[in-house]
Amino acid sequence: MREELRGEMPRSQGVYNEAPAGSGRKELEGRVSFGYRGRILHVDLSSERITLETPPDAFYRTYFGGSAMGLYYLLRYVPAFAEPLGEENLLALMCGPLTGSLVPGTSRFAATTKSPLTGLAGSSEAGGYWGSELKMAGYDGIVVRGKARRPVYLFVEGETAELRNSADLLGRLTAEVEDMLREHHGDPRVQVLQCGPAGEKGVRFSCLINSKNRANGRNGMGAVMGAKNLKAIAVRANGALPVNDPAAVLEFAKTCRERVENSEVARLGALGTAECLLALNEMGALPTRNWSQGRFEHAEAISGETMAETILRSRGTCFACPVRCKRVVEVQAPPFSVDPQYGGPEYETLAAFGSFCGVGNLPAIARANQLCNMHGLDTISCGATIAWAMDCWAHGLLQAEQTGGIEVSFGNADAMVSLVDLIGRREGFGKVLGEGSVRAAEALGCGSDLCVVTRNQEFPAHSPHAKRSLALVYSVNPYGADHQSHEHDPAYEGAYRSRMAELGLHGSEAAEVLNDEKVRFTLYTQYLYGSLDSICACQFVFGPAFQLCSPSELIEAARAVTGWNLSLWETMKVGEKRLNMLRVFNAREGNAADGDTYPEKLLLPPIGKGDPSMAISSTELKAARRTYYHMAGWDDAGRPTRGKLSELGLSWMAPSLCRMR
Repeated sequence: MREELRGEMPRSQGVYNEAPAGSGRKELEGRVSFGYRGRILHVDLSSERITLETPPDAFYRTYFGGSAMGLYYLLRYVPAFAEPLGEENLLALMCGPLTGSLVPGTSRFAATTKSPLTGLAGSSEAGGYWGSELKMAGYDGIVVRGKARRPVYLFVEGETAELRNSADLLGRLTAEVEDMLREHHGDPRVQVLQCGPAGEKGVRFSCLINSKNRANGRNGMGAVMGAKNLKAIAVRANGALPVNDPAAVLEFAKTCRERVENSEVARLGALGTAECLLALNEMGALPTRNWSQGRFEHAEAISGETMAETILRSRGTCFACPVRCKRVVEVQAPPFSVDPQYGGPEYETLAAFGSFCGVGNLPAIARANQLCNMHGLDTISCGATIAWAMDCWAHGLLQAEQTGGIEVSFGNADAMVSLVDLIGRREGFGKVLGEGSVRAAEALGCGSDLCVVTRNQEFPAHSPHAKRSLALVYSVNPYGADHQSHEHDPAYEGAYRSRMAELGLHGSEAAEVLNDEKVRFTLYTQYLYGSLDSICACQFVFGPAFQLCSPSELIEAARAVTGWNLSLWETMKVGEKRLNMLRVFNAREGNAADGDTYPEKLLLPPIGKGDPSMAISSTELKAARRTYYHMAGWDDAGRPTRGKLSELGLSWMAPSLCRMR
């Protein structure tokens, strides 16, 4: 059944004309720069009305796209203290200026909302093909508001944007939904973004899935889409993205392809992010048994090397990217069979369902990963919450009558896989765990001191005791613990000093140090990563230690696409804007410095039977946090000042400053 729109959607005001002979490019006459389409869809599900916004060029230059642009809409339209799963919340899906171009690592888009897991501003990025497809369909983003009266999905193709009945898609697994929509529209190239059954059922760490295995993983984006009765957004492109200098873009893409085979990225492609698992284990930095230990005796069995030698069948990639880092695995033998269409586990997933849970069974971990992609679950929070339950069991805080008869013990692969399935279905003990570890502890009345979270979001698998700046970032990051919000400490030990120097970082600090210079390194690289999440550039191409391309090369690529005379300074300022917007939103919700906490279990003295080597000094962390606030231009409560917002061109947020005092 087709749902017709009410209201008109005007055509784009931009017109593309051929330039004079010999120029080798197209000129854009209209409102916006190259790299943008100048159109943002606004979908009001409550009224079933779709409208088209055509922002001026200055808007794009101010926020770039992605996360920063999504936060603009979140702060503009979501009232203070709105219920995350209520009608007043919105879901912004924003591309960046390079999304849809042939620049490698720029196929990404950002999802922004008020998170049902943290209750604060949420931001999560994903790669794959959906973002590029949306951009080539003629749109820079979609803002979804309200709640549909009945289940719907959105179909976007060129000038067509329609809400259609999705009743026949409800409860279906992600691969089924994608296949059904492609068949329905008669086109295997239709790209689908969806919430999965877990999002429909309100699992607080449910995610958005595209291409059956690419996820906007963190902050519960799937639950927000599901609460709006929006099952999916299907997109079909109808043309290529015009760029300022096509020859320069092609040359940049060629250079990247050549570098892939002659750099550290070649190993990333061969082993995926799991390339770091054995090294971290050797360092004593592989979180094990809910962060009670730093080494896992079965690390080799779940490593990237073992996966490549056993269950790896091929490597997936994202639009126009030569790195090909995505795992595609297959296991035919029961009980842990794995279908390759659901991809394969990366490092975070191997740790979350492996060392976190004390499970050394690689097929079981791959099966858990498949279940997460089938249902639409964040693998980090899912595995970490199960590990928390296992820790409670080990301490005698949980009994079989509370878990539905499941023996939730460390190392129990069958129990781990069963719990993932129950969480995805929101059934039995999985209904409790689907709330996340903090709310599960509250519901069960036990184990709150065993939760390893900040802002209710479970820790990823990079250990702060080995990379000291992570303790600071996990504490202060506005949307909860996140390992991709800044550069990791080894980049400041000397190996990448020339590239760090581009950011004004000329020192060399050891990983175990958390002094003022390390705080500066943390803040500057946080600005850079914030700009990457707004440009929507992959950190494996432009981010972690800049393995393939340097910051200055990102600027060169952005100039070739947009025609802007960009500088690295301007780009980092967008990252700084993004960080301040996140902090203002949270402060408006009553969460500032009092939310910048750190788990008791990882503070000295360690809680229970924790390993003292896994702990961080509270005194050390508080001092670093205070220095961080002052370097950022915030007050002692970690709130942006009026002067800082004015300096960033964000004075329109001043009323929020008044409300948060």
